[in-house]
Amino acid sequence: MRFLRAAYKLWTSSAKFRVGLSIMGILVVLGAGQSILVPIIGDGEDPLEIAAYKQWLPPSSDHLLGTDRYGRDVLAMTLVALVASLKVGAVAGVLSTIVGVIVAFVAGYKGGLLDAILATITEMFLVVPSFPLLLTLSAYVRAVNLAHVALMLTVFSWPFAARTIRAQVLSLRSRPYVDLARVSNLSDLEIIFQELLPNVLPYIGLGFANAALGAIFALMGLEVIGLGPSETLSLGIMLNWAIGWGALSLGAWPMLVAPAVPLVLLFTGMTLINISLEETYNPRLREVARIEAPRGNGDGELH
Repeated sequence: MRFLRAAYKLWTSSAKFRVGLSIMGILVVLGAGQSILVPIIGDGEDPLEIAAYKQWLPPSSDHLLGTDRYGRDVLAMTLVALVASLKVGAVAGVLSTIVGVIVAFVAGYKGGLLDAILATITEMFLVVPSFPLLLTLSAYVRAVNLAHVALMLTVFSWPFAARTIRAQVLSLRSRPYVDLARVSNLSDLEIIFQELLPNVLPYIGLGFANAALGAIFALMGLEVIGLGPSETLSLGIMLNWAIGWGALSLGAWPMLVAPAVPLVLLFTGMTLINISLEETYNPRLREVARIEAPRGNGDGELH
Protein backbone atom coordinates (compact mmCIF):
# COMPACT_ATOMS: atom_id res chain seq x y z
CA MET A 1 0.00 0.00 0.00
CA ARG A 2 2.82 2.40 0.80
CA PHE A 3 4.28 1.80 -2.64
CA LEU A 4 0.93 2.57 -4.28
CA ARG A 5 0.58 5.75 -2.23
CA ALA A 6 4.08 6.85 -3.26
CA ALA A 7 3.29 6.12 -6.93
CA TYR A 8 0.02 8.07 -6.69
CA LYS A 9 1.82 10.98 -5.05
CA LEU A 10 4.34 11.06 -7.88
CA TRP A 11 1.62 10.79 -10.52
CA THR A 12 -0.33 13.74 -9.11
CA SER A 13 2.63 15.97 -8.26
CA SER A 14 5.12 15.40 -11.09
CA ALA A 15 4.40 16.03 -14.77
CA LYS A 16 7.75 14.42 -15.63
CA PHE A 17 6.69 11.21 -13.91
CA ARG A 18 3.35 11.16 -15.75
CA VAL A 19 4.99 11.66 -19.14
CA GLY A 20 7.80 9.18 -18.47
CA LEU A 21 5.48 6.49 -17.12
CA SER A 22 3.07 7.00 -20.02
CA ILE A 23 5.89 6.55 -22.55
CA MET A 24 7.10 3.39 -20.82
CA GLY A 25 3.53 2.10 -20.56
CA ILE A 26 2.96 2.52 -24.29
CA LEU A 27 6.21 0.71 -25.13
CA VAL A 28 5.42 -2.15 -22.74
CA VAL A 29 1.90 -2.50 -24.18
CA LEU A 30 3.30 -2.58 -27.72
CA GLY A 31 5.84 -5.19 -26.68
CA ALA A 32 3.31 -7.31 -24.81
CA GLY A 33 0.86 -7.11 -27.70
CA GLN A 34 3.32 -7.89 -30.49
CA SER A 35 2.04 -11.46 -30.78
CA ILE A 36 -1.36 -9.97 -31.71
CA LEU A 37 -0.11 -7.01 -33.74
CA VAL A 38 2.42 -8.85 -35.92
CA PRO A 39 -0.14 -11.21 -37.56
CA ILE A 40 -2.39 -8.21 -38.22
CA ILE A 41 0.50 -6.44 -39.95
CA GLY A 42 1.06 -9.55 -42.07
CA ASP A 43 -2.63 -9.80 -42.99
CA GLY A 44 -2.62 -13.53 -42.24
CA GLU A 45 0.96 -14.12 -43.45
CA ASP A 46 4.19 -14.15 -41.47
CA PRO A 47 5.71 -10.67 -42.07
CA LEU A 48 9.05 -11.89 -40.66
CA GLU A 49 9.46 -14.73 -43.13
CA ILE A 50 12.28 -14.22 -45.63
CA ALA A 51 10.95 -13.14 -49.03
CA ALA A 52 7.46 -12.64 -47.61
CA TYR A 53 7.31 -9.44 -49.69
CA LYS A 54 9.50 -7.64 -52.21
CA GLN A 55 12.73 -6.26 -50.81
CA TRP A 56 13.25 -2.57 -49.98
CA LEU A 57 9.63 -1.59 -50.47
CA PRO A 58 9.06 2.07 -49.47
CA PRO A 59 6.57 2.99 -46.71
CA SER A 60 2.98 2.55 -47.87
CA SER A 61 -0.45 1.71 -46.56
CA ASP A 62 0.41 -1.99 -46.84
CA HIS A 63 3.81 -1.62 -45.15
CA LEU A 64 3.89 1.47 -42.95
CA LEU A 65 7.70 1.32 -42.60
CA GLY A 66 8.49 -0.60 -45.78
CA THR A 67 10.48 -3.82 -46.01
CA ASP A 68 14.11 -4.75 -45.53
CA ARG A 69 16.75 -6.44 -47.65
CA TYR A 70 15.10 -9.84 -47.25
CA GLY A 71 11.53 -8.68 -47.85
CA ARG A 72 10.46 -8.61 -44.20
CA ASP A 73 8.10 -5.98 -42.83
CA VAL A 74 10.14 -3.40 -40.86
CA LEU A 75 7.30 -2.45 -38.50
CA ALA A 76 6.75 -6.09 -37.52
CA MET A 77 10.50 -6.51 -37.00
CA THR A 78 10.58 -3.45 -34.75
CA LEU A 79 7.77 -4.76 -32.52
CA VAL A 80 9.49 -8.14 -32.13
CA ALA A 81 12.87 -6.47 -31.51
CA LEU A 82 11.35 -4.20 -28.86
CA VAL A 83 10.30 -7.26 -26.83
CA ALA A 84 13.86 -8.62 -26.70
CA SER A 85 15.31 -5.28 -25.58
CA LEU A 86 12.63 -4.87 -22.89
CA LYS A 87 13.26 -8.42 -21.63
CA VAL A 88 16.98 -7.80 -21.22
CA GLY A 89 16.33 -4.52 -19.45
CA ALA A 90 13.75 -6.09 -17.13
CA VAL A 91 15.86 -9.16 -16.25
CA ALA A 92 19.08 -7.20 -15.73
CA GLY A 93 17.20 -4.50 -13.81
CA VAL A 94 15.47 -6.95 -11.46
CA LEU A 95 18.60 -9.03 -10.80
CA SER A 96 20.78 -5.94 -10.29
CA THR A 97 18.24 -4.41 -7.92
CA ILE A 98 17.94 -7.62 -5.88
CA VAL A 99 21.73 -7.87 -5.49
CA GLY A 100 22.03 -4.16 -4.74
CA VAL A 101 19.25 -4.27 -2.12
CA ILE A 102 20.79 -7.27 -0.33
CA VAL A 103 24.25 -5.70 -0.27
CA ALA A 104 22.87 -2.31 0.80
CA PHE A 105 20.79 -3.64 3.70
CA VAL A 106 23.49 -5.99 4.98
CA ALA A 107 26.12 -3.25 4.84
CA GLY A 108 23.98 -0.34 5.98
CA TYR A 109 22.07 -2.08 8.76
CA LYS A 110 24.90 -4.15 10.24
CA GLY A 111 27.63 -1.52 9.82
CA GLY A 112 31.12 -2.03 11.19
CA LEU A 113 33.70 -4.15 9.40
CA LEU A 114 31.11 -5.84 7.19
CA ASP A 115 29.92 -2.45 5.98
CA ALA A 116 33.47 -1.36 5.23
CA ILE A 117 34.19 -4.52 3.22
CA LEU A 118 30.98 -4.40 1.20
CA ALA A 119 31.32 -0.63 0.61
CA THR A 120 34.86 -1.16 -0.69
CA ILE A 121 33.72 -3.93 -3.05
CA THR A 122 30.90 -1.69 -4.29
CA GLU A 123 33.26 1.19 -4.97
CA MET A 124 35.63 -1.15 -6.81
CA PHE A 125 32.86 -2.24 -9.18
CA LEU A 126 31.81 1.38 -9.69
CA VAL A 127 35.25 2.44 -10.94
CA VAL A 128 35.76 -0.60 -13.17
CA PRO A 129 35.12 0.31 -16.84
CA SER A 130 32.30 -2.13 -17.51
CA PHE A 131 31.78 -1.74 -21.25
CA PRO A 132 35.32 -2.84 -22.28
CA LEU A 133 34.91 -5.91 -20.09
CA LEU A 134 31.56 -6.64 -21.71
CA LEU A 135 33.21 -6.35 -25.11
CA THR A 136 35.90 -8.82 -24.07
CA LEU A 137 33.45 -11.31 -22.57
CA SER A 138 31.14 -11.12 -25.57
CA ALA A 139 34.04 -11.61 -27.96
CA TYR A 140 35.40 -14.72 -26.22
CA VAL A 141 32.24 -16.40 -24.90
CA ARG A 142 30.80 -18.74 -27.49
CA ALA A 143 27.07 -18.89 -28.24
CA VAL A 144 26.17 -15.75 -26.32
CA ASN A 145 22.41 -15.41 -25.81
CA LEU A 146 20.16 -12.85 -24.14
CA ALA A 147 20.31 -14.66 -20.78
CA HIS A 148 24.12 -14.55 -20.80
CA VAL A 149 24.12 -10.85 -21.66
CA ALA A 150 21.58 -10.10 -18.92
CA LEU A 151 23.73 -11.90 -16.35
CA MET A 152 26.89 -10.11 -17.50
CA LEU A 153 25.12 -6.77 -17.29
CA THR A 154 23.85 -7.61 -13.80
CA VAL A 155 27.42 -8.03 -12.56
CA PHE A 156 28.21 -4.43 -13.44
CA SER A 157 24.83 -2.81 -12.73
CA TRP A 158 24.15 -3.56 -9.05
CA PRO A 159 26.68 -1.16 -7.40
CA PHE A 160 24.70 2.00 -8.21
CA ALA A 161 21.58 0.70 -6.47
CA ALA A 162 23.65 -0.67 -3.58
CA ARG A 163 25.39 2.65 -2.91
CA THR A 164 22.18 4.70 -3.17
CA ILE A 165 20.11 2.41 -0.92
CA ARG A 166 22.94 1.92 1.59
CA ALA A 167 23.12 5.66 2.20
CA GLN A 168 19.40 5.71 3.02
CA VAL A 169 19.65 2.66 5.29
CA LEU A 170 22.51 4.30 7.21
CA SER A 171 20.27 7.32 7.74
CA LEU A 172 17.16 5.36 8.70
CA ARG A 173 18.70 2.86 11.11
CA SER A 174 19.25 5.57 13.72
CA ARG A 175 15.67 6.86 13.61
CA PRO A 176 13.58 6.63 16.82
CA TYR A 177 11.04 4.21 15.35
CA VAL A 178 13.86 1.78 14.52
CA ASP A 179 15.16 2.03 18.08
CA LEU A 180 11.61 1.38 19.31
CA ALA A 181 11.41 -1.70 17.09
CA ARG A 182 14.65 -2.99 18.60
CA VAL A 183 13.34 -2.43 22.11
CA SER A 184 10.19 -4.33 21.11
CA ASN A 185 12.41 -7.37 20.45
CA LEU A 186 11.75 -7.44 16.71
CA SER A 187 14.29 -9.46 14.75
CA ASP A 188 16.63 -7.83 12.24
CA LEU A 189 14.60 -9.20 9.34
CA GLU A 190 11.37 -7.87 10.83
CA ILE A 191 12.90 -4.42 11.29
CA ILE A 192 14.26 -4.43 7.74
CA PHE A 193 11.01 -5.53 6.08
CA GLN A 194 8.58 -3.63 8.31
CA GLU A 195 10.44 -0.41 9.11
CA LEU A 196 13.26 0.17 6.62
CA LEU A 197 12.24 -1.39 3.31
CA PRO A 198 8.99 0.60 2.83
CA ASN A 199 10.94 3.85 3.29
CA VAL A 200 13.51 3.08 0.60
CA LEU A 201 11.09 1.87 -2.09
CA PRO A 202 11.57 5.04 -4.21
CA TYR A 203 15.34 4.50 -4.18
CA ILE A 204 14.86 0.86 -5.15
CA GLY A 205 12.76 2.07 -8.08
CA LEU A 206 15.49 4.53 -9.01
CA GLY A 207 18.10 1.77 -8.94
CA PHE A 208 15.93 -0.49 -11.09
CA ALA A 209 15.32 2.24 -13.67
CA ASN A 210 19.04 3.02 -13.97
CA ALA A 211 20.01 -0.64 -14.21
CA ALA A 212 17.34 -1.46 -16.80
CA LEU A 213 18.18 1.54 -18.97
CA GLY A 214 21.90 0.82 -18.77
CA ALA A 215 21.32 -2.81 -19.73
CA ILE A 216 19.21 -1.92 -22.77
CA PHE A 217 21.79 0.51 -24.13
CA ALA A 218 24.73 -1.75 -23.29
CA LEU A 219 23.06 -4.53 -25.26
CA MET A 220 22.46 -2.12 -28.13
CA GLY A 221 26.11 -1.07 -28.10
CA LEU A 222 27.30 -4.68 -28.24
CA GLU A 223 24.94 -5.57 -31.07
CA VAL A 224 25.70 -2.49 -33.17
CA ILE A 225 29.35 -3.57 -33.35
CA GLY A 226 28.37 -7.20 -33.95
CA LEU A 227 29.23 -8.76 -30.56
CA GLY A 228 25.75 -9.31 -29.14
CA PRO A 229 23.55 -12.41 -29.39
CA SER A 230 22.54 -12.93 -32.99
CA GLU A 231 19.85 -15.59 -32.59
CA THR A 232 17.26 -13.11 -31.26
CA LEU A 233 16.00 -10.08 -33.15
CA SER A 234 16.52 -6.89 -31.12
CA LEU A 235 16.75 -3.15 -31.74
CA GLY A 236 20.56 -3.21 -31.70
CA ILE A 237 20.70 -5.94 -34.34
CA MET A 238 18.34 -3.93 -36.55
CA LEU A 239 20.68 -0.94 -36.26
CA ASN A 240 23.63 -3.20 -37.08
CA TRP A 241 21.86 -4.45 -40.21
CA ALA A 242 20.86 -0.95 -41.30
CA ILE A 243 24.45 0.28 -41.00
CA GLY A 244 25.95 -2.80 -42.64
CA TRP A 245 23.50 -2.77 -45.54
CA GLY A 246 23.88 0.95 -46.19
CA ALA A 247 20.16 1.53 -45.71
CA LEU A 248 20.43 5.31 -45.86
CA SER A 249 22.34 5.27 -49.15
CA LEU A 250 19.62 3.02 -50.59
CA GLY A 251 16.90 5.41 -49.42
CA ALA A 252 15.57 2.86 -46.92
CA TRP A 253 15.64 5.32 -44.00
CA PRO A 254 12.90 3.48 -42.00
CA MET A 255 15.31 0.60 -41.48
CA LEU A 256 17.51 2.94 -39.41
CA VAL A 257 14.83 5.17 -37.89
CA ALA A 258 12.47 2.35 -36.81
CA PRO A 259 14.79 0.85 -34.12
CA ALA A 260 16.21 4.26 -33.17
CA VAL A 261 12.84 5.77 -32.19
CA PRO A 262 11.97 3.15 -29.51
CA LEU A 263 15.48 3.51 -28.06
CA VAL A 264 15.06 7.28 -27.85
CA LEU A 265 11.64 6.84 -26.25
CA LEU A 266 13.04 4.32 -23.76
CA PHE A 267 15.79 6.72 -22.80
CA THR A 268 13.36 9.64 -22.53
CA GLY A 269 10.79 7.72 -20.48
CA MET A 270 13.32 6.24 -18.04
CA THR A 271 15.16 9.55 -17.68
CA LEU A 272 11.96 11.46 -16.90
CA ILE A 273 11.02 8.86 -14.27
CA ASN A 274 14.50 9.07 -12.73
CA ILE A 275 14.40 12.86 -12.63
CA SER A 276 10.96 12.88 -11.01
CA LEU A 277 12.12 10.39 -8.35
CA GLU A 278 15.23 12.45 -7.65
CA GLU A 279 13.28 15.70 -7.40
CA THR A 280 10.71 14.15 -5.07
CA TYR A 281 12.93 12.14 -2.73
CA ASN A 282 16.38 13.75 -2.93
CA PRO A 283 16.57 16.31 -0.07
CA ARG A 284 19.09 18.51 -1.87
CA LEU A 285 16.93 18.76 -4.98
CA ARG A 286 13.89 19.47 -2.83
CA GLU A 287 15.71 22.43 -1.33
CA VAL A 288 16.56 23.71 -4.81
CA ALA A 289 12.95 23.28 -5.91
CA ARG A 290 11.77 25.44 -3.01
CA ILE A 291 13.68 28.45 -4.38
CA GLU A 292 10.93 30.24 -6.23
CA ALA A 293 11.48 32.40 -9.26
CA PRO A 294 10.41 36.07 -8.93
CA ARG A 295 6.69 36.43 -9.51
CA GLY A 296 4.75 39.35 -10.85
CA ASN A 297 2.24 41.20 -8.66
CA GLY A 298 -0.14 41.90 -11.54
CA ASP A 299 1.19 45.40 -12.23
CA GLY A 300 4.27 44.33 -14.13
CA GLU A 301 6.44 44.63 -11.00
CA LEU A 302 8.38 41.86 -9.40
CA HIS A 303 8.32 41.07 -5.71
